[in-house]
Amino acid sequence: MNDTQKIAVVTGGSRGIGKACALALAQKGYRIVLTYVSKPELADEVVAAIRKQGGEAEAVQLNVADREAVAAFFKDRKEEGVDVLVNNAGITKDGLLIRMKDEDWDKVLHINLTGAFTCLRETAKIMARQRSGRIINISSIAGEMGNAGQANYSAAKAGLIGLTKTTARELAGRGVTVNAVTPGAIETDMTKVLPEKVREGMLAAIPLGRFGTPEDIAGAVCFLASDAAAYITGHVLSVNGGMYM
Repeated sequence: MNDTQKIAVVTGGSRGIGKACALALAQKGYRIVLTYVSKPELADEVVAAIRKQGGEAEAVQLNVADREAVAAFFKDRKEEGVDVLVNNAGITKDGLLIRMKDEDWDKVLHINLTGAFTCLRETAKIMARQRSGRIINISSIAGEMGNAGQANYSAAKAGLIGLTKTTARELAGRGVTVNAVTPGAIETDMTKVLPEKVREGMLAAIPLGRFGTPEDIAGAVCFLASDAAAYITGHVLSVNGGMYM
């Protein structure tokens, strides 16, 4: 491993969009640290795939909802530094507003927004000292236009957009950029379980006529992590096939 090799942390990197981001950034030469909560075998598969390509990677179990664990995780990375954070970890607990349980609201907000905030804050401490870094928050089209049955998820993802814009202003003087990517309808484990009628309705609303792939999102993330995006901060990059309100 080259001592000057840049390090990218990808939360929720064992599957879906996180996995695609980890693989794509590894191909760009980053050493990958991916986090997961459960199913270590999936995380190990991603690590093995990266190493097979000749890259460097490790998987660390981390619940972003655990503030103390997040602080300890980034403290361990203080000496080596962090060049890129892909703030991707998240869950869904869908339900119509009048039927939504308090615990489902609380859990989604706590993981998808507060967890992202905690990871961003701890990473910012490292990057501010380095006077360089890229933070990329994975928000959602649901945070821009809403989505029936996802009041909690939409609120968290909208909050992540506001967090992106504010922290971009705060960290710009330290050479750190903060941007967000808002995926549209992407083929992941979350969307595959939707009823076929729902999927057909979503597909009809996409001008490009197809669901996106995790690789589509990974491409946007790699761009925002690159030198080509050095003058972009506080931006929300929609990757949705034209699926605007």
